[in-house]
Amino acid sequence: MSTEKNFEVNNGHNENDYDASQIQILEGLEAVRKRPGMYIGSTSLTGLHHMVYEIVDNGVDEALAGFCHNITVYINEDNSITVEDDGRGIPVDIQKKAGKPAVEVVFTILHAGGKFGNGGYKVSGGLHGVGASVVNALSEWLEVEVYKNGNIYKQRYERGNVMYPLRIEGSCPSEKHGTRISFKPDAQIFEETVFDYRVIKTRLRETAFLTKGLKIHLIDNREEKHDRVFHYEGGIKEFVTYLNRAASPLYPNVIYCEGTKQDIFVEVAMQHTDAYTENIYTFVNNINTPEGGTHLTGFKNALTKTFNDYARSNKLLKDNESNLSGEDIREGLTAIISVKISDPQFEGQTKMKLGTSEANIAVNQVVSEQLTYFLEQNPQVAKIMCEKSILAQRARAAARKARDLTRRKSVLEGAGLPGKLADCSEKDPTKCEIFIVEGDSALGPAKNCRDSRFQAVLPLRGKVLNVEKARLDKIYANKEIQGMITAFGTGIHEDFDISKLRYNKIIIMTDADVDGAHISTLMLTFLYRFMPELIKQGHVYLAQPPLYYIRKNKKLYYAYNDAERDNLLLKVGKDADVQRFKGLGEMEDQELSETTMDPETRTLLRVNMNDDALSELDLTFTTLMGDQVEPRREFIEENAKYVQNLDI
Repeated sequence: MSTEKNFEVNNGHNENDYDASQIQILEGLEAVRKRPGMYIGSTSLTGLHHMVYEIVDNGVDEALAGFCHNITVYINEDNSITVEDDGRGIPVDIQKKAGKPAVEVVFTILHAGGKFGNGGYKVSGGLHGVGASVVNALSEWLEVEVYKNGNIYKQRYERGNVMYPLRIEGSCPSEKHGTRISFKPDAQIFEETVFDYRVIKTRLRETAFLTKGLKIHLIDNREEKHDRVFHYEGGIKEFVTYLNRAASPLYPNVIYCEGTKQDIFVEVAMQHTDAYTENIYTFVNNINTPEGGTHLTGFKNALTKTFNDYARSNKLLKDNESNLSGEDIREGLTAIISVKISDPQFEGQTKMKLGTSEANIAVNQVVSEQLTYFLEQNPQVAKIMCEKSILAQRARAAARKARDLTRRKSVLEGAGLPGKLADCSEKDPTKCEIFIVEGDSALGPAKNCRDSRFQAVLPLRGKVLNVEKARLDKIYANKEIQGMITAFGTGIHEDFDISKLRYNKIIIMTDADVDGAHISTLMLTFLYRFMPELIKQGHVYLAQPPLYYIRKNKKLYYAYNDAERDNLLLKVGKDADVQRFKGLGEMEDQELSETTMDPETRTLLRVNMNDDALSELDLTFTTLMGDQVEPRREFIEENAKYVQNLDI
């Protein structure tokens, strides 16, 4: 028995139709403008700044190849960007396959560049040949000038379209060479088109550290003029010194290892401080790899084995003592691991984690050989490192006991949630949020005006422990931190499991004053150091309570800072009644609800982490929460102008 199936063609195209007419073919750079997030990550400020990095990185690739010594980046008055380098200059002769000048090919065709072999670049950060063409596609306009052969070659594009053929605009000294690219991001694509000087400065400083000898000049020609030069002959050794400037190094000189193994060039710089956290940053061809990979594995294995072997052979560890763990040895360590690979393999699409197996062997061999030599030549430094590691080992054992005690008190084992937690009734974590408030005075109003179906409140007594100055055993023993760990449900450190998170939003709600800001910073330090994934995945928020209320003719207005207060007084009249809130505990329930807690009317600030600036983020926490006063004073003076919500 056979069954026939009759297929009818419906040219009416109802909503259930899916046929060949619905398959689009995007030509040239149309795909980039249609789906910009696929190429630069997002159309937010992160994607906007990524445009600058793409162009700068082309000059850096020239520097890695030995042809570029200077890069200048201008932020122009109209928020366009100009990047000039003294490299070889993009080729201007005809690319035979495309039948166009090579410079036009680079800016108008995806996956076209000198980084796919053929001897253009031995190592390169740009692997897919999309950087220049993507920037062109997402710009309102882009102009490129190439200085080559005594001529100035120029071409202009608008939204990726060629405005005129490549032409000679004039002559230049025969010895002048390089490329000058100017572009203005397209407001039709980006949510925001105003560049942040601080973000660009951070990235360019890091790039200069990673490219020994390269001079990068950043000039901001907008209203607030800035002019900075980044130039580090010491390369990553100076990078470590910079990162440790807010801490206290245990020995004066940065340990430096370099060498080539498996055709991979390896550079490692490291130094211990009196801190308790490790800060290790890894790079492949100057690309930050925040998830590490094989180069990080090679470093950790080499460090642990080499140091234990030395400690055993020199009786710094007794026969009856167990080996030091990698975590013990890395406590307080700041390290930069930079490898240059001709054809790196990454895990996934985002270049977050290196997968090249040869990098493990290369880093391991270089660090093992040169660290062994260093320890033998510097016995006093070796002794200092060993003594710190042994103290860390003892503290870790104490922390393990405290952690086990915390586990026994966990929800799963029946001891319940923290006593002062006012929990919510909703069982679906994705619908729940928890407010962390300072003290019992804030707990009362917060409990009264919350929606108990999905809003929980946890009060903290006093100021949270500064984890930047505390070892793991003290952190686990702290009652306030224990309460948060238990309430959140995820565990911390190596026990962290985000799938057990009990609340989708963790909201830090403190007074709108300096003390409140300090408590918020202490809380963020704890979350960043021991639960960073909560921040990365967007679960951490800052509540925004008002600082003033203004009453005029029975109408009530709220101001969140001095500027808002002054603007409101101009509108409603200087004779209005102005009162400053003394704190959350002084607010009426209705006031706290409508200004700070009600999802319909409140404002929350989500705390974000930028993977492009992790080293600067670590340094910020060390500066603000560490022992060194002078770096903290400098930081506050430099950034005070950005403070808006505090009545200082």
